[in-house]
Amino acid sequence: MAKTKHLTIKRSPGDQVVQVLIYLFVGIFALVTLLPFVYIVAGSFATERELTERAFFLFPRTLSLNAYQYIFKTGDAVHGLMNSVIVTFVGVLINMFLSCTLAYPLSRPYFKGRLFFTNMVIITMLFSGGMVPTYLLVSNVLHLKDSFWALWLPAAVNPFNMIIIKNYFQGLPTELEEAARMDGCNDLQTFIKIILPLSKPVLASVSLFYAVSHWNAYFDAMMYISDKNKEVIQIVLRRIIFMTSSVATESGFDWGVFGMPPEKAVKMATTVIATIPILAVYPFVQKYFTQGVMVGSVKG
Repeated sequence: MAKTKHLTIKRSPGDQVVQVLIYLFVGIFALVTLLPFVYIVAGSFATERELTERAFFLFPRTLSLNAYQYIFKTGDAVHGLMNSVIVTFVGVLINMFLSCTLAYPLSRPYFKGRLFFTNMVIITMLFSGGMVPTYLLVSNVLHLKDSFWALWLPAAVNPFNMIIIKNYFQGLPTELEEAARMDGCNDLQTFIKIILPLSKPVLASVSLFYAVSHWNAYFDAMMYISDKNKEVIQIVLRRIIFMTSSVATESGFDWGVFGMPPEKAVKMATTVIATIPILAVYPFVQKYFTQGVMVGSVKG
């Protein structure tokens, strides 16, 4: 049995030094990026005295859950998290369905008028109706006030994300589509059985873009949602922060003595609550992220 020879690349001392410097720079940059978030997490479990006395720390001396108990004691935060999950999950489904079904015909060279329709999509990236006309359309014409559809329909298709998907579809070999047609597949079958399975990288990346956008939908939710039962987590946390700030300003008491959370700890806890759920999604799409964005944006 023949032995496989492995090719080893010898690096010069200069190359090795450069490689060490690159790893050192990337490590320092990652540490600088991570430390502020670690401080926020640690501060959310700290007492008022520790937050006042220590300008920066990674581990609190006294572990306190007062901030999280204060946020979750009314149940509004849990309800807001459930609403945000619904808005994000359904919103991503709507976004991806419409973006993919629009991107596929625009990526086919035999589709008549595809240049015209592509330019129509690009125009929406440069011009919009404005905030007031959009609000009047959603509220008075479509009657979507206090409905999750007000958060889904106005931004059902993001032109930039759709173009990324379209460019990725264009980069797939046309021979696959021709072979599918020879086997008797129509356009819909080709799209579902051939194109989509081969497009997992770009689909995962764009889904993440849409998910982050829906999860952070603060301004739209503030404009269109006034029903307290339909408030998303961003609005709930904003109200909690305002209530905490007013109590701290008006009372002047030492919250650590009375067992109440410090204002700063509440703000840090709200940041953690709003960040952790969407941050937990990243590891599952990380392997697709770079490949999907780079190929979708370069090819075509």
